[in-house]
Amino acid sequence: MTANRALRELQSAGVLVRRTGSGSFVAEPRPIGHMIEIRNIADEVRARGHDYRARVVQNVREKATPETAALLGVSTGTRIFHSVIVHHEAEFPIQLEERLVLASIAPDYGNMDFTRTTPNEYLTRIAPLERVEHRVCAAMPDQRTRELLGMVDLEPVLRLTRQTWSRSRLVSHAWLTHPASRFELSASFSVPTS
Repeated sequence: MTANRALRELQSAGVLVRRTGSGSFVAEPRPIGHMIEIRNIADEVRARGHDYRARVVQNVREKATPETAALLGVSTGTRIFHSVIVHHEAEFPIQLEERLVLASIAPDYGNMDFTRTTPNEYLTRIAPLERVEHRVCAAMPDQRTRELLGMVDLEPVLRLTRQTWSRSRLVSHAWLTHPASRFELSASFSVPTS
């Protein structure tokens, strides 16, 4: 019991990372994501000197439901793509990306191999960013999210909701979910002086 408590405390302090079914590992410094600029997660991981890989859980074309239509500001039944991708840094999953994309703006989205390129790379190439909105919250993940991110019970996540516009149209609505013990968000900007 003492050893188990010590492992839990080391995990809470960010010293250890525990993965269900794999064991406990010494944690590397938390990756830091940038909130103000949109950066490609594959580039961020590689810049830290680690291997990047993605696992595509789904990338399907569907008709917008009343809920997804409201998120994208379109009519129910509009063609959209719905992707779910787990991004890994080294062997650890660090981000679960769930994204809704307007098919009329990105007609080839469903055919893309997102193990070779990221949705960010593809979308910024075909629909240059004009406007971005971010919202960040802490949350307790559901069972599916915990399993996809290899998290233990009772570990919170940081969830960034991102909407992007191009050519005056809302193109994408994404939820980017990170295990709180393995990731932090930061922002840096200059203040104009008079």
